[in-house]
Formats: sequence, structure tokens, C-alpha cells
Amino acid sequence: MKNSSNPVITAFVCLAVLLSSTPSKAQLELRSNRSLSEALSQQPEPLPVEQAFPFFVSTISPGKYRLTWEPASGHYLYQHAFSFAHIEANAVDEIEVAYFLPAGLNKTDKFFGEIVAHYELVSVDLQLTTVPGPDATLLIEYQGCADWGFCYPPQEKSFPLTP
Repeated sequence: MKNSSNPVITAFVCLAVLLSSTPSKAQLELRSNRSLSEALSQQPEPLPVEQAFPFFVSTISPGKYRLTWEPASGHYLYQHAFSFAHIEANAVDEIEVAYFLPAGLNKTDKFFGEIVAHYELVSVDLQLTTVPGPDATLLIEYQGCADWGFCYPPQEKSFPLTP
């Protein structure tokens, strides 16, 4: 028996079925770009570090200071990242500063693993080992992150000390 189907029609039907059943590359790219832009639009914008971790310094007595941070909601400071040094004008070496940190919250951090975090108001008392001279500064280092995954780079601030 002779096959009566036309090869051109058969090829056309196969091509039509194939094209209608699989998405085109452009459709896949459009879906992929849409998913990426949706994910990016749902990602929060990081706060400026000054808004995420505002702090102020109070003088308690000569050579004794209190630094107070109040992390923004959903932000925390790393306890291990606090560091303080007393620097005299024209001095090469930093002078170690004794300080006390309150207890924080144990947390598993995706960047550092097991850490101690400070989500709430945190005050750090500093005691200089020597009375600061003219033009002395306090070097303040700290770092924190937002709960949604943005980690701020380590911060280094200077505060002028008065004798």
C-alpha cells in the first residue's frame, strides 16, 4: 500500500507541534529576567551605616567614657568586632583601652558562625590607662549586619579626647 501523506505537510505539522510545546529562548530569558528583577526588588535597601548603628560618646569622668549604640530594627552588632584604642597626637603606637561589654545574644551568623550579637541598646564603658593629652583621639572599631543578610564592612571612627 502506498503512503499518501505529503512530506511537506508532515514536516509542517511536526514543526508546529514542536514550536507550540517548548518555550522559545526569548520566553525563557524573559521569565528568568523577570524572576531576577522580582528577587532584587524584594531585597531591602541597606540603611546607611550611621542610621543602622548610630552611637554617641559620653564623658563619665577624666579618662572614663561611655559609648552607646542603638542598632536599627533588624540590625545587630558583633561583640567580637568591638575594639578601642587611645592615640596621642604625633604618637606612633596606640594605647590599649580597658573596656566592659554587656552580655549579648548567642546567634549563628552566616558569615562568622557562632557569635555574640547585640540587637538592643548597648553601652560600653571605657577606662583609659593614662589621661589624654591635647589632641588625643579615641579610635573606635565595630561591625554589624542586617538580619536579611547585608553585612556592613568594619567601621573605624575617631573621637577627639579632651584632658
